[in-house]
Amino acid sequence: MIEPIHLAGSFTLPGALMTVNRMGYGAMQLAGPEVWGPPRDVDAAIAVLREAVESGVNHIDTSDYYGPHVTNQLIKKALHPYLDGLVIVTKVGARRGPDKSWLHALSRQELVDAVHDNLRNLGLDHLDIVNLRVGGISEPREESIEEPLTVLVKLKREGLIRHIGLSNISPKQLAEAQAMTEIVCVQNFYNVAQRNDDAFIDDLAAQGIAYVPFFPLGGFTPLQSSALDAAAASLKATPMQVALGWLLQRSPNILLIPGTSSLAHLRENLEASRLQIPSEVIADLDAIGKRRTGSTSRRSTALHRGKVASR
Repeated sequence: MIEPIHLAGSFTLPGALMTVNRMGYGAMQLAGPEVWGPPRDVDAAIAVLREAVESGVNHIDTSDYYGPHVTNQLIKKALHPYLDGLVIVTKVGARRGPDKSWLHALSRQELVDAVHDNLRNLGLDHLDIVNLRVGGISEPREESIEEPLTVLVKLKREGLIRHIGLSNISPKQLAEAQAMTEIVCVQNFYNVAQRNDDAFIDDLAAQGIAYVPFFPLGGFTPLQSSALDAAAASLKATPMQVALGWLLQRSPNILLIPGTSSLAHLRENLEASRLQIPSEVIADLDAIGKRRTGSTSRRSTALHRGKVASR
């Protein structure tokens, strides 16, 4: 048994009676290359999942369109029957094309099928939290989400979903959703360099809603910054550990789900939860985002080929 490490404190999701450690785990990279098919080493993938949970992770982010079906089947094989207190968060709203593309799947039938796929492949009779994934590749689109959200609200009333979150959304879309149901978490693109959601995070914190950044380590292009490198050297850490540590110190409602298929990388990510970054170093790191203020992330065709980094 691995001794659990301190995972940057915990956060209780609003109205959910679910408390999770702030350092979680994202399962996307457990699938094969381009997030398609099985991993090269199934036993290694299972070992990563088991060590994550043994180390104190009780928040796993996944989706049945990873693989597709692969990551959920691995989670079930590695961890079922699930420990009390383990929160598995999944996403619906997308699907994989036969050419490995990533496509919207927001019709009523697609959403119902996605929820049932998640239930079946995870071996569950209900899902703790389902995030409705909308928008573009990495940025929200200002469009109504009422129609797809109505489907999830109905499934929640039927007991198949306990709680609902949103992914890749704007503050306006959050307000629209909150008029329909309680929202317990928001999952958007954010990291030390991609800072468009700064004000949004503060507003969510005031409401007690969790914010879960996807691509916390850069996504299509891993974070590269001389300020990040200098901070890492001064703290005797890796640049990616500093990037994760910065997020944990950014706001207490931020929950992390860095993904990896490597035990060594998993341990490195978890160790980032111990990092205490001094205020003067935080200021240097904050400047990375300020230099990018007003810019928007470039959309990459890499997503359509499935070439993604930690999410």
